[in-house]
Amino acid sequence: MAVSFNIEEGQALPPNLLADLERLAQEALLRHNLPIEAEVSLMLCTDETIHALNRQWRSVDSPTDVLSFPLLDDLQLRTEGELLLGDVVISMERAASQAANFGHSLKRELLYLFVHGILHLLGYDHLNDAERQEMREMEELLLTVVEVERHGL
Repeated sequence: MAVSFNIEEGQALPPNLLADLERLAQEALLRHNLPIEAEVSLMLCTDETIHALNRQWRSVDSPTDVLSFPLLDDLQLRTEGELLLGDVVISMERAASQAANFGHSLKRELLYLFVHGILHLLGYDHLNDAERQEMREMEELLLTVVEVERHGL
């Protein structure tokens, strides 16, 4: 799994985070029987940037923590060869604020937001209780790969 990183100027990553992001992405692919050659783009940005994207693509005039832009409609048909899953965009400002509010590290929040974004690329959603439960369970499972738990959040 290739994770291509696009980090806006002034945004920094905690040490060893890149390797954990790669491991999470690889595990998500394995658990969904997708080729390891798949690629996802991760953009780390400011609230201002994510606000503009949210307004442009979702018609929501406010910043958010994470956005996902899937490139494929039907992942079941693509089990071989090059696979571009899509883009995940995370606001570093939101991530830092949420980490402080939840009382955990920025690294933990970024890993959670990335997993959440990847699952959206893989077709998960949380529009009703059943979908939300299924997505939360997969988030928990994937986060254990990098020894992070998200119980109670």
